[in-house]
Amino acid sequence: MTPAGVQLLFLQLVLGPTLVMDNRLHTAIKNFRSLHLDYPRVVYPRGFRGYCNGLMAYVRGRMQDWFCPKIHYVVHAPWEAIQEDCKHSESFCENYNEYCTLTQSSFPITICTLGSKQPPTSCRYNSTLTNQRLYLLCSRKYDGEPIGVIGLY
Repeated sequence: MTPAGVQLLFLQLVLGPTLVMDNRLHTAIKNFRSLHLDYPRVVYPRGFRGYCNGLMAYVRGRMQDWFCPKIHYVVHAPWEAIQEDCKHSESFCENYNEYCTLTQSSFPITICTLGSKQPPTSCRYNSTLTNQRLYLLCSRKYDGEPIGVIGLY
């Protein structure tokens, strides 16, 4: 094999997984920002029958999925305020195979919960506005960025 071929093979074997991992994290961070942040809070038209019905139509479209998520958290705070909590996350959440943290501050949050007793093709949501701390998934232990919301505290 030529030296150029060996070098190319080396780059594919060593750097290939790194590039895939960076792309996965970049996508997860982008999805967090577009699916879990709404600041300032959007006001949907009456036709959506409430904030969560409008938002979840967008979420399902972004996820390109017909599945109706049972619960979804939306934070109404600036990205910089939430991002700060992932700068130093000591905990590793084995169930998610990611680093995680509990936010130091409470944030305004809308909890969208799927209504009960409805046909499978219908996704009607109830909205609950609260002010609580979040359990976040972070992209790495130090200098990470939020990639998911596990729950509330």
